[in-house]
Amino acid sequence: MSGHSKWSQIKHKKAITDAKKGKIFSKMVRLIAVAARAKGKDPESNPTLRTLIDTARSLNMPIENIERAIAKGAGELEGSKIEEFLLEAYGPGGSALLIEGATDNHNRTVSEIKYLLSEHNSKLANPGSVLWMFEHQGSLAVKSSPAKKDELELAAIDAGAQDINWPDGETLEIYTKPEELEKTRKALEEKNIKAGDASLVWTPKNETAIADPKDKERLEKLFEALDDNDDVNEIYSNVNL
Repeated sequence: MSGHSKWSQIKHKKAITDAKKGKIFSKMVRLIAVAARAKGKDPESNPTLRTLIDTARSLNMPIENIERAIAKGAGELEGSKIEEFLLEAYGPGGSALLIEGATDNHNRTVSEIKYLLSEHNSKLANPGSVLWMFEHQGSLAVKSSPAKKDELELAAIDAGAQDINWPDGETLEIYTKPEELEKTRKALEEKNIKAGDASLVWTPKNETAIADPKDKERLEKLFEALDDNDDVNEIYSNVNL
C-alpha cells in the first residue's frame, strides 16, 4: 500500500517553501476551526486539533491566527460557518479522485471545483461511485534510521498498525483504523517513539497506472490547480504516479 496520493508529499514540500503563505494559512484556519467545532478547543482532549496546531506552528503561522481559528470554531467569534466537504471525481486517464476540504460557501466551492475539473478533462462523479474505491484510515509517520527498521516495524504492529509502508528509507508510514489512530499514537509514545503527521486519510484499495503521458501531465496539472484553491485541503487518487 502506498498510502494516500503521492501528491500529498509534493504538496507538503511545496507548503514549506511556498512564498504565498497567505493561502496556506487560510487552509490551516479552516482546518483548525472545523476540528475545534467537532471535538472541542482543548488540544489535550482533541488530538486532531493538536496535530493541526503543531503543523501550523511548523509553517510559522502566527499564534494569534491559530487562537482566532480555535475561537471561531468553538463558536466564540462571529463569522460564517465553516463546513467540511468530500467530493468524488473522475480525472484524466480514468483516474478516481477524492477532493477534501472546508468552506464557508458550499455552492461557490463546488462550482469552482467543477470548473477546474472541466478545464482538465475531468468531471464530478455521483456520490458513492468513487468512494468505494478508497478506505478511510488513520495515518501516522515516524522518522527512523534504516538500522532500526525491523524494531520500528514490530513496535508499530504491537501498537495496533493495520498496515505499514516505507515511502523512503527514513520514514515509516503507519495505517490504523480511524477510531484507533489516537490509541496507536499514544502506544508509540509510551515506547518513546514520536509519531508526526497524525491524520485521517483515504487510501486506494487498488492502484492503477496511466499509460498515456499526456493524461499523466493533465492529472498533475489538475492537482496543481486544485491545490491552489483555498478551500481544498487534500487530494487523493488511485493513481501510482
